[in-house]
Amino acid sequence: MVRRRSDTRLADLVEAASKVFIELGYRRTQMADVAEELGVAKGTLYLYVESKEALFDFVVRHLDGVTSAASARQPVTTPKKGATLRYVQERLAREPLIGEIAEISRRSSRGDVTAELEVVLGNIYDVLARNRRSIKLADRCAADYPELADLWFRGGRVGLVAALEGYLASRSQRGLRSFPDTAVRTRIVLETIVFWAVHRHWDPFPQTTDEATARATVIRFLVAALVDGEKR
Repeated sequence: MVRRRSDTRLADLVEAASKVFIELGYRRTQMADVAEELGVAKGTLYLYVESKEALFDFVVRHLDGVTSAASARQPVTTPKKGATLRYVQERLAREPLIGEIAEISRRSSRGDVTAELEVVLGNIYDVLARNRRSIKLADRCAADYPELADLWFRGGRVGLVAALEGYLASRSQRGLRSFPDTAVRTRIVLETIVFWAVHRHWDPFPQTTDEATARATVIRFLVAALVDGEKR
């Protein structure tokens, strides 16, 4: 049986449990699956967390290095009803990306739209990449956790789509190409970023590309598609 150092066991637990939740979804994940991934007996797992609900809440709070898991008291207790959802809502509210895009949209800057667009798309890429496992966890568990899905899709994804669409519309007279449907344009842009920043890391047949190269290629490709050189 693999033994874990006491100062890393909760961080190891977050890694193991997030992997299993993303692979199986919330409903199908069993504590035995997580124990096997962690390399401990199922009974040992309950020394760390009281329940599957406690485990999921713990993963949500500590995934992607948002906060350190090392100092948590053990066993981690089952959260009160609604506590996990409140945390996700608070975390979404703290993310400044949507507000930053909206603020840029309100500016009447006459600067280089290409450079500005690179910054906006790059910021989106970076935030999604930084939170990729949390995003994948929410997507994977959405069908089993409808309250989380509603909060995530409405509070996160819908808000980001609206902010990006507003920005692109605000720059339509400053050198961006026209498209038959602006909503489709926005989703193409965002879904391209989402795939490369998030989902490609779980692709069963991945293309080997380092993060910096992927980011630079995606941003350059999208800027070339959106900017009309004849209008600038």
